[in-house]
Amino acid sequence: MISHPSFACESWCLRETELSLDVLAQSESVFALANGHIGWRGNLDEGEPHGLPGAYLNGVHEVHPLPYAEAGYGYPESGQTAINVTDGKIIRLLVDDEPFDLRYGELVAHERVLDFRTGVLSRTVDWISPAGTGVRVVSRRLVSFTQRAIAAVEYLVEPLDTPVTVAVQSELVANEQLPGTSGDPRVSAVIDAPLRAEEDFAQGTRLRLLHCTGHSVQRVGAAADHLVEGPDGTSWSAESEPDVSRLTVTATLAPGQRLRLVKFVAYGWSAQRSLPAVRDQVEGAVAAARSSGWEGLLAEQRAYLDDFWSRADVEVDGDEEIQQAVRFALFHVLQAAARAERRAVPAKGLTGTGYDGHAFWDSESFVLPLLTFTAPHAVASALRWRHETLPAALERARQLGLAGAAFPWRTITGAECSGYWPAGTAAFHVNADIANAVVRYVTATGDEEFERGPGLELLVHTARLWHSLGCRDSAGVFHIDGITGPDEYSAIARDNLYTNVMARRNLEAAAACVLRYPEEAARLGASTEEASAWQDAAARMAVPYNDRLGVHEQSAGFTTLERWDFEATQPEQYPLLLHFPYFDLYRKQVVKQADLVLAMLTCPDAFTDEEKARNFAYYEALTVRDSSLSACCQAVLAAETGHLPLAWDYVAEAALMDLQDLEHNTRDGLHIASLAGTWIALVLGLGGMRQHGGAGAGEPVVGFAPRLPGQLVRLAFTVLVRGRRLRVEIRNGTARYVLLGGEPLELLHHGEPFTVTADDPTERAIPPAPSRPEPRQPRGREPVRREQTRSGGVRYL
Repeated sequence: MISHPSFACESWCLRETELSLDVLAQSESVFALANGHIGWRGNLDEGEPHGLPGAYLNGVHEVHPLPYAEAGYGYPESGQTAINVTDGKIIRLLVDDEPFDLRYGELVAHERVLDFRTGVLSRTVDWISPAGTGVRVVSRRLVSFTQRAIAAVEYLVEPLDTPVTVAVQSELVANEQLPGTSGDPRVSAVIDAPLRAEEDFAQGTRLRLLHCTGHSVQRVGAAADHLVEGPDGTSWSAESEPDVSRLTVTATLAPGQRLRLVKFVAYGWSAQRSLPAVRDQVEGAVAAARSSGWEGLLAEQRAYLDDFWSRADVEVDGDEEIQQAVRFALFHVLQAAARAERRAVPAKGLTGTGYDGHAFWDSESFVLPLLTFTAPHAVASALRWRHETLPAALERARQLGLAGAAFPWRTITGAECSGYWPAGTAAFHVNADIANAVVRYVTATGDEEFERGPGLELLVHTARLWHSLGCRDSAGVFHIDGITGPDEYSAIARDNLYTNVMARRNLEAAAACVLRYPEEAARLGASTEEASAWQDAAARMAVPYNDRLGVHEQSAGFTTLERWDFEATQPEQYPLLLHFPYFDLYRKQVVKQADLVLAMLTCPDAFTDEEKARNFAYYEALTVRDSSLSACCQAVLAAETGHLPLAWDYVAEAALMDLQDLEHNTRDGLHIASLAGTWIALVLGLGGMRQHGGAGAGEPVVGFAPRLPGQLVRLAFTVLVRGRRLRVEIRNGTARYVLLGGEPLELLHHGEPFTVTADDPTERAIPPAPSRPEPRQPRGREPVRREQTRSGGVRYL
C-alpha cells in the first residue's frame, strides 16, 4: 500500500494522493474508522465503487450451520459470522442530475488523509461530470471515542467555476449488496441479507431504521440527524422504506457558494431489549451528538487522542516509514479496543469481515500486552468479556470430559466456532493465554479489585482445566498430551512446550491467588489443598529438551521428525497450507509461526541466555512465517540474542504487514495482532522491556535491556506502570529513564536494579550485544533486508 505511488510517507497521517481502484479494497481497510463498538470501513462517501462495503457493530452476528463430512461427538454445531449492519456513512450526490461516480466524467484531483492525532478521515475531490460541470467535494468523517454510539460526517459541495444544481442524498441503508464472501451457500444465504426490517422512519432531518437478525435474534437500531447550511432556496425532504431511510437536500450553487451537511449517526443493538428501548437508545444518542455539534465532536476526539498519544507514542528516528507504520498500528489497535466495553477484540478489529469477525488467542497474547501498558482500561474490559463468557467455557469443558473452563479457539459470543478440532478444540493454550493476560494486567496496574473478582475466577477455572487435562507418568512428571500449540503446522502433540510452560505459569498464579484471597476462593470451592495440587503439578511439568542437540523441543519428539524439504519447495508454494496437506505438514519439522520462540518471549525466566540463543537459531531455520503472528516474536528474540539487524528486518515485516499488504489479504480487514506486534517488536524487542513480579515493596514491575540496530538513531516510548507514565529514550549507547510524575519506580536496566523518581531522570550505559553466528532461515523465507540510504529513504536488499 504505502509503496504504491498513491500513498505518501508522513509520520502522523496516512495520505492517499490519488484514487487507485486497483487498491481500493485495501484502502478501505487502512482508512477504516472505529472505536471498538462501531466500525466503518473507509468506503467512499457515495458508496460506489467499492471493494467491500462495511458498517459493523462489535458482537452483532448471524449464526449458520457448520459443515462436517462426518459428524463427531463434541463438534460445534453452529458457526458465527459478523455481518454488515445498517450503513450510515453513505451520502450520494447528483450534479445537475448526474450521479457523482468517479468511474465516469473526469477526476481532476482526489486526496484522502487519515490523521492519527485527530481521528478524522478527510477527503477532497475535484470532479467534472460527463456533461462538463465541475464540483469540489470535501468530507470529514469520524467515529467518536468519547460518545461510544456515535459516528459523524461533515460533507461540503461547491462548484468549481459555473453554477450547479446539486442534490445530496444522505442515507441509512440496510442489507447492502455484498460481493461473494463465502463458498458455502448456507453461509452466503445468512450474510447476504441478514437484517429483517422492523421499523423505518423519516421526518424533517431525522432518519431511523430498526432491524432484527433472523437467527441470532439481535435487534439493531440506527438513527441519523442532520444540520443543513446552504444558500437561499435550499430545501430538503425525507422518505423511508424498510431498508432505506433517506434525506434529500437540493440547492443551486453559484461559484463561491457551498452546501454543507453535517450528519450525526447513532447505533445501538441488543439481544434482549425491546424495539421501543432500542429506538429510544439511538434517538437519545443522536440528540446528544447533535447537542455537542460537529466542532464539539472534533474537540472531544482530539482531546481523547492527545491523552492517548501522551502515554502511548513510539518515536523512531532513522526510518520514516516505520515511524508512520508504528503510529498507524497504535491508532488502529486503539480503534479496535477503546470502547469495546465487555466485547471481544476481533482479529480484524472492526475493519472487515476476515476470519468471520472472530476473536482468537491473538487478543490476549498480542493485543492486550500493548494495551496493558498504554490503555489498561481496555484490557480490563476485554478480560471482563472473557469472564462473562465463562459459563460457555465451563459447559464446553464438561462436554469434553474435563474440569474447569475450556475457552474457545475462535468465537464472537464465547461459543466455539472452529469446525476443525485439531486446530480448534485441541489448542487449549488459549486458556493459559487468558490467565497470563490476567496476571500481566494485575501486575502492571495493581488492580486488586479486578484480581480478587473476575481475575481470581478466571485463574481458578483455567488452572482446574490443566490439572484435569494433564497426567503424571510413573516418575511423577506431569504431561499434557494430545494438544496443539501456537504453531498451526503441528497438531495433537505431547507436551507442547509453549502450552506446558504457560500452563505452569497459570497453575502457579492461580495457587498464589487462592492463598492471597482465601474467602473469595472458598466461594469458588477452591481450597488450599487444591492450590497445593496445582503447585505440585507446576513443579513437575514436563519441559521437552533434546540433550544431544542442546535445544528445547517444540513438543516431545519434535526434533526427531524428518525436516521439511525447504530446498525443493518453490516460492509460489508458500503459504504451505494452500499447497500441501496438513497430514504432511504435521509430521515434519516445519514451523508456520513462532511457537517455542513465543514461549521464550512470554516466559523468559524459564530459559537461560544460552538456551535462548541455541533455541532461536534452531527454530529460525524451520520457521516459514506463513502467519502474520510470527515476525514480531522473532524480532524480540533476535534482539535479545544479539542479532539486531535481523531484529530490525522483522520489525519492518510486522509493521508493514497491512501497509504493504504482505499477505495479500488486507482487503478483508487489518491484522490487528500484527499491528500490535509492531509495538511488541519495538518496545519488547529493541527496548528489551520485560515484566517482573513487582508484588512487594521495592520489587520492580518492569525491566529493560535496550539495544538499537545501526539503522536507528533513537527510539523513545512511554509506558504506563502502576498508573505512572515512564518515558524511555534510547540512543548513542545510552538509555534514559524519565518518570513523568508520581511515586518513585523500581526498575531494572540489563538486570541491574535502580530507582527512578520524578525529580531525577536516570541515564544508563548500554552494554554491547553478544556476538553470535547469524542464524539462517529456510531457503526463500529470509526476511527482506532493510537498509537506510543516505538520503533518508529505504532500500531493500
